[in-house]
Order: sequence, then C-alpha cells, then structure tokens
Amino acid sequence: MLIETEDTPNPATLKFLPGRDVTGAQEPVDFAHADAAKGVSPLAEMLFALPEVQRVFLGEDFVSVTKVEDQSWPEVRPLVLTVLTEFFASGKEALTRPDVEPSIQIAPEDEEVVSRVRELLDTRVRPAVAGDGGDIAFRGYRDGIVYLAMQGACSGCPSSRATLRHGVENMLRHYVPEVEGVEAVEE
Repeated sequence: MLIETEDTPNPATLKFLPGRDVTGAQEPVDFAHADAAKGVSPLAEMLFALPEVQRVFLGEDFVSVTKVEDQSWPEVRPLVLTVLTEFFASGKEALTRPDVEPSIQIAPEDEEVVSRVRELLDTRVRPAVAGDGGDIAFRGYRDGIVYLAMQGACSGCPSSRATLRHGVENMLRHYVPEVEGVEAVEE
C-alpha cells in the first residue's frame, strides 16, 4: 500500500493520503488528545499509541497527524506510515461511531444568516482548508460574530489567525452583510 504525504502550512503537522476513504460520508473528526479517540476511532487510538503523536484529524480521504514539539518528521513519519499501513490493511473502519458535533443554539431570527454562513463555509472555505490538511467547524453566531474552530493541521498553525481574519472574515462580511466579525474558538 502506497501512502503519500504532503506538507501543511503547520510545520508540526503532516497530511497522509492513503488513497482510500478515511471517514467516508461522515464529517471530518478532530481528536485533540488520546482520550477523545477512545471508543470513537480505532485508527486514532492506534496513532495516539505512538508517544510522538499529539493530535489526529480524520478527513474524508486523508489523515493529518500533529507531532509533539521535540520530535522531527524524519523520525516520526515512518512510525505513522507503519500504523496507517497496518490499519488500512486490516480492513477496519476508521470511525466506529460518529463524533457528535457540539450542540449549537441559534436564535430563530438568526437562522437565515447562519444558513448563508454555513453554505459559504461548506462550499468555499472547507474545501480549501481540507487541501491543507484541516477543517473549519462552525460553532455559533451571535450579535454579528461568527464563531469557528480550526481543526486538524489548521489548529495551532501559525497562519490560522490570518486565515480567519483576512480570508474567512472578509469573505463572510462581503457576502453576508450581517456578519461583523469572526472569532476563533479553542477546543
């Protein structure tokens, strides 16, 4: 099995492309720590068994892995590739149960604005961010502010704040005049 790797804008994160579905039709899932993966993803659990792994993000057809700070990719990459190869050869599903998205309360008067914001995120932002090994998750809207969580390679990326402010915020303000700003939510 050939698994390709790609660099991401976050130097601590690599994107692994196994050439097959990872989450399939399910939404991408970000595991910020090993406990979050327990009982949800056997693949993430196997990756977290490596002490060099700090974070795991499962996309539709890729896996982004963030290494701990004091390790180098030439040391960590072969370990991750071994786990991925063994896992995908086993035929197991990467997710045993879908990750439950946090409950988001939207005021009835904001539903139309939120619908337009989500549409823009899904069609314009998320595909571009997935190309860098991450995702942006909608976490709320209140008083003109859109709350978003950066996931995968985007979480902790040095350029993530600039992406939110100059890219996402400007686009949302242009197409959805009710949006006054964007705030990052840490998960």
